Amino acid sequence: MKETVSEQILAVAGGLFYREGIRAVGIDRIIDEAKVAKATLYRHFPSKDHLVAAYLRARHERVLASLDDVVTGDAPPRDKIGSIFLRLHEKADSPDFRGCAFAMAVAEHEASERVVTIARLHKATVQKIFLDVMAQAGITSAAPAAHLSLLYEGALATVAVNRDPAAVLVARDCALSVFDAASGTPQ
Repeated sequence: MKETVSEQILAVAGGLFYREGIRAVGIDRIIDEAKVAKATLYRHFPSKDHLVAAYLRARHERVLASLDDVVTGDAPPRDKIGSIFLRLHEKADSPDFRGCAFAMAVAEHEASERVVTIARLHKATVQKIFLDVMAQAGITSAAPAAHLSLLYEGALATVAVNRDPAAVLVARDCALSVFDAASGTPQ
């Protein structure tokens, strides 16, 4: 299936935003690399802010899609927690990994209500995923899911700074300990 013009612009802009930063990438560069006219870009995305928001929404959907089979699968909840962190480790082990796109976007574009809203939605959705998995284990307290979410976020930040994807495996081990403690499983 052929990519639409909007998808083409978004793919180019998203790649550039993630690799080089939102502020570092100008509209003219996106137009040049996407091989579209300025009017075409602005017809699809009325401003750079709209384009950044669309990039984050698309990234949000990709993350959710990549975790959907883990969350909805038949594995025991403890294994699901481990799998979520293993998926993050796979991403973090790539030479292209720069950290959390949402945190980077807020750091660069914090004045944009669109950007901040999407980033907050993403973070809340990740925490809800952990909450749902914990509920599958009969754990109804929100605190363990908040701990897991914080471990996930901390792993993202640590890998971005230290460039060591093993931090995700440490976070996974901590997450499994949180799960075990919350479920009453002997460690």
